[in-house]
Formats: sequence, structure tokens, C-alpha cells
Amino acid sequence: MEKKKPKSLQVKMEVPPDISAVYSNFAVISHTPAEVVIDFACVLPNLPRARVGSRIVTTPVNAKLLLRALKENLERYETQFGEIKLPDRGTDLASQFFGGIKPPDQE
Repeated sequence: MEKKKPKSLQVKMEVPPDISAVYSNFAVISHTPAEVVIDFACVLPNLPRARVGSRIVTTPVNAKLLLRALKENLERYETQFGEIKLPDRGTDLASQFFGGIKPPDQE
């Protein structure tokens, strides 16, 4: 007997016309035994704190599926546009991104 391959689930998505995009360059990930919480924020130079713009709460299974989907999509991105270079580990990310930015009074 031949095993049938399960059909992939296709979900139709509706994006409301009034939805606004939220920019994020920083994320904090935490978890409980039942949930994974991802807080997306924007870190800007000369501001004392990052403001969370979106919070996603999901199951560990869905978080792992998201990880897989991100990996596959980033591999496709790099095939099309080239390797995404990460900052050196020896320097903190804030210095990498904002080290060359000077406050207006120091220009």
C-alpha cells in the first residue's frame, strides 16, 4: 500500500487595510513551560529605553515552526541578495549600530 503524503495546509490571510507596520531592531524572548513570548522593540540612539511596539505570545511548537520558517526564508534571501553579515561578537550591538552617531550638540 502506498502512503499518501499529507496535503499542506493553505490558510487565506486577510490583512486589514488600516493595519500599521511596526519597526523593530531589538527583541527580547522569554518563556514559560507553556508559552514563548517575543517582545519587539525599537532601540534608538540617545534614548534611555526601548519601547516595545509588539508582543507576540505563542506556543513552543509554533515558536519552533517560526524558527524553521525564518531559517528557510533567510536562506532564500541570501541566495538572492548575498550573505547577511553579522557584527563581530567582541563588540556590543549598540556600538555596532549606533557608535558612529553623535548627539546634535557634539557635531
